[in-house]
Amino acid sequence: MTTREEELRVKLAEVRERIEKACQEAGRRPDEVTLVAITKTFPVSDIRALAALGVQDVGENREQELKAKAPDCPDLTWHFVGQLQSKKARSVVRHASVVHSVDRSSLVEALSKAAVAEEKTLRCLIQVSLAAYGSDDAATGASRGGVEPAAVPELAAEIAAADGLELGGVMAVAPLGADPAEAFTGLQDVASRLRSDHPGAGWISAGMTGDLEAAIAHGATHVRLGRALLGTRPPLG
Repeated sequence: MTTREEELRVKLAEVRERIEKACQEAGRRPDEVTLVAITKTFPVSDIRALAALGVQDVGENREQELKAKAPDCPDLTWHFVGQLQSKKARSVVRHASVVHSVDRSSLVEALSKAAVAEEKTLRCLIQVSLAAYGSDDAATGASRGGVEPAAVPELAAEIAAADGLELGGVMAVAPLGADPAEAFTGLQDVASRLRSDHPGAGWISAGMTGDLEAAIAHGATHVRLGRALLGTRPPLG
């Protein structure tokens, strides 16, 4: 085992311990929470090492990196977690099984067209804005994106009706300056209302390195971890 592989093994064990502890405190089972490794700027060798340690879900937030890495690890479940331009939908659909950041009707249309062309079913999560719970100022680079909670039902209906798409649930990022517990309580409420109309849409993608415990306490089914798992990101090339 190389030094880097050992480093990843230790970090993964630490992350799994955090998830297990958070689940215990929330009265949940650890197998209710899926770890999505966010591998932005990290090499394919890290992804292979994590896969050898049992990580099966990998996320990218840039289309360029997704299409460069996914073909080298086709047995993993690939998630796209970043803001997505409609013109890049076909490329993302070709390589990913899940898109976490669906936030507008035009993107639903583009993803549906791409999924039909690729002859696959794409799971879509609606990105929900939690800006009401903290600072979310685009001028300072703090904007996290997403639709307002009131707009979720209409967008959900569009996804559910679209060919090639499956409505999976919701995703959000706690805004800067927010109490993550309060923000994720709001997301949990949105998710509960969504499930009343779409019982199969049970995913809640929430929680990152700094707030995964709060997310799990409020129903997260998927946590998206980069820094805690892989360390400080190398610069983009």
